[in-house]
Amino acid sequence: MSILKIAKIGHPILLKKADKISKFSNDLLKKNIYDMSETMIDYGGIGLAAPQVHQSKRIIIFRNPDIETKEKIHITAILNPSFQPLSNEKEDDWEGCLSIPGMQGLVRRYSKIKYEGFDIDGNQIQKKAEGLHARVIQHEIDHLDGVLYTERLADKKAFGFEKEIIEYWKNENQSAK
Repeated sequence: MSILKIAKIGHPILLKKADKISKFSNDLLKKNIYDMSETMIDYGGIGLAAPQVHQSKRIIIFRNPDIETKEKIHITAILNPSFQPLSNEKEDDWEGCLSIPGMQGLVRRYSKIKYEGFDIDGNQIQKKAEGLHARVIQHEIDHLDGVLYTERLADKKAFGFEKEIIEYWKNENQSAK
C-alpha cells in the first residue's frame, strides 16, 4: 500500500489529456488502482483520477454514495471512461477537489448520465447514474481531459475557500428557502 502524492492546481499534468490504457489485467495496473484507492480514502475524497496522482492514464476511481454504508466503502475503477448525458437537464451544486484543497465552487453538471469504460480485466462497463454519483463521474472524467472544475463554474463569483463558502454562500442560500 502506498499513499500517493496529489498534484495541485498549477501542475501541468492536470491540464493535459491523459493517455488511454491499452494493457488490462496486469499487476502494475492493479497496484496502481489499489494505491489510488488508498490515497482517495486517506485524503477523504469521493473520487480520484490518475492525473491527480501524477499519472497520465485514463483511470478514474470513485465511491458510489448510493450504495455505500458506514461499514463498507465501495470503490469502482473505470479505465478509458466516457459519458453521455441522458437529457439536457443540469444541476448546479458545490464541488471540491483534492487538487484544489480547501476550495469549493458552484458547478453546473448534467443530472443524469450514461457512462462506460472498462474494468481492470478489460470487461466493458455500461451504467447509468444521477445526482451526486453522476456529478462525481463527470468531475473525474474532466480530469482525464485536462479540465478542472474551476472552468465549469455556474457563477464565476461562486468560488472560494470552503470556510467562506459555507458561511456566506451555503448559509445564505439555506436562509432564503
